[in-house]
Order: sequence, then structure tokens, then C-alpha cells
Amino acid sequence: MAALQVFLFGRFRVCRGDLLPIEVDGDKARELLCYLLLHRRRPQPRDTLATLLWPESSPPRAKKNLRQALWQLQAALQSCSVESDVPALVQAEPDWIRVNGGHDFWLDVAAFEHAFATVRGVPGEELDSERLELVTHAADLYTGELLEGWYQDWCLHERERLAGMYRAMLDKLMDRCVVGGDYETGLTYGERLLAEDPARERVHRRLMRLFYLRGDRTEALRQYERCVAALASELGVRPSRRTVALYEQLRADRLDAGDPALDDVVGSARGPHSESPALSRSLRRILGQLNQLRGVLAEVQDQLRDQIQTAEQPRKG
Repeated sequence: MAALQVFLFGRFRVCRGDLLPIEVDGDKARELLCYLLLHRRRPQPRDTLATLLWPESSPPRAKKNLRQALWQLQAALQSCSVESDVPALVQAEPDWIRVNGGHDFWLDVAAFEHAFATVRGVPGEELDSERLELVTHAADLYTGELLEGWYQDWCLHERERLAGMYRAMLDKLMDRCVVGGDYETGLTYGERLLAEDPARERVHRRLMRLFYLRGDRTEALRQYERCVAALASELGVRPSRRTVALYEQLRADRLDAGDPALDDVVGSARGPHSESPALSRSLRRILGQLNQLRGVLAEVQDQLRDQIQTAEQPRKG
């Protein structure tokens, strides 16, 4: 276990390896630590840090405040160093300050970013068991938005960046559950996605499918109503043709697996055991690409139909 553990998702916490909390006195000392950890790959100039943390102070005053915050931070972190020859977590030089990459520390954001980098570009339905476990653990690390209660500009930017990664990983996990027939878990990931962004219409459609495939048509239809309400409240729009068409299918107690305008995930309308074991990963990738192309063509067709109808209106008048 690492000698130091830092949690930036949700409430900010610093703990020793035995999970005993470490108190970092001073708001600016805590902010300095968090900024350095989020930008841990390169050293930060002292002038930049001073201006960032004390934008309304004069340069001499800001630098003095930085030295004080750095002293408070280093004093707090000394309690986690068991051996005297272990380098400090925060290294300071006359012109720059940085996080010591060789220090024995664990950071939830670092583990989260590593998982995202590992599965970047990998479709959810192609996640193997190792990557699936990695992404599942990373999604669980996201216990809340980055540094809850902090509203500094730099923090808001990082918060949205990491939230985007979180949504992307939940998307992959949901797709994996749909293809694997794990409908219950897929529903859980879908609800977590909607908690982040209630107006994600594609997620509403997948939840409608998942409820129906689980055998709960009533809840699938209710999900459509939740979609209508969310789109109206968040964006002031009605559901797309694809969503309405899916709703009509479910209301008629059927689900057309071959409708290209409704296939959000390859195999999402199939049962958990219907996929042939001999179906190769490369073939699944090709099917996924063809499915995406068919969806794009269907949307283009809808747009052309709307434009034709608009153009014909004056003639009818």
C-alpha cells in the first residue's frame, strides 16, 4: 500500500497508507497541493502559481503567500514519511515547484486517467475481462465531481474534463452490458449516466431497450416519459424520430432488431446467448462500423425529408 493516498473526487482527503487522515492547514495550501497533483507531469513555475492562487495580490505579496502555503503543505506531508531519506512529495526549487513522481503515493485521479487511456478508442462491446475490470474500478473511483465545493476557474475546467471521461467510461460499460446480456448492471450504468446528464437521449433509448429486454415493458414505456420530460426541461425540445419510433415499437410489444435507425449498440436487441461463439472480434468491429454508418444514413434521410417538405410548403400555399 502506498505511503500516501490522496482523494480528489468528491470531498478532498489526504490519508497515510494506513488510511489515517492527514490535516493540511490552510485553504491555499490545499489548493496548491491539488493543482500540483492535477498537473503532476511537469514542474510549475513559481510565478505562475503565485498569480494563479493570488490573482488580486501584487507579485511580491503573491510570492510571499506562496512560500507560506508551501511551508504549510510540506509540514503537513512530513507526517507520512516513515524514512528520513525518502524524498518529499512536493519538490521546491528557486523557480519552480513540482510533484515528485518517485514518491510512494496513490492518487484517485491518476488511476482514473490511466484506465481511461487504456480503453480510449476501444468499443465497449470489445472490452475484455481485464479492461472491463479496470474500467469498472475506475468508474467506482468517481465518488463525486472533482473537489466538490471548489469553484476556482482552473478547478472547473479540470472538473468538466474528468466528468467527460467518466461519462465515456459509463457509456462503454453500458454497451458491454447490453451485448453481454447483463441487463441489470446496464440499467445501473444508464441511471448513473442520466444523473450526470439527464438529457442524454441515446441513454434513454438504451434504457428503454434494457427494460424491455429484461421483460419490463411498463418501465420501458415510463422511461420514454422520463426522456420526454428531461428533454423539455433541459433543452426545450421533443424526442427525435428514432426515440419516438422505438417507443411505438415497445408500445406495440415488439422490438425490431433489423431497424437501422434504432440500433444504438450492435446486438442490443438480441438475447444474452444468441451471439455465435465463433463471431470474431474483427467481425464485431465491422458490424459496429456498419451499424454506425446505417444510423448516420438514416439521420441524413430524415434531414432530407424535412428539407423537401419545407421547400414544398410555398407551392402548396
